[in-house]
Amino acid sequence: MKVQYDTEADAIYIKLGNQKPDGVVEMSEGVNLDTTSDDKIVGIEILNASKKMNVKTILSYELALDKEGIGSPLHS
Repeated sequence: MKVQYDTEADAIYIKLGNQKPDGVVEMSEGVNLDTTSDDKIVGIEILNASKKMNVKTILSYELALDKEGIGSPLHS
């Protein structure tokens, strides 16, 4: 996973994999999911990010592993 924040555009992009997106699904105004042709989510774009969240916290996170080794993000 790679997180990028563009201060000039006030946009966050969270890249979830190496696959190239084939389409986009708008979840709400300014929040888009990049998807592949088989509906896998490969990226999340958040426009006007500073109005929707604290952008400082998105650049740091913790990862907790459950019993199966699958991670779940925790708020820091």
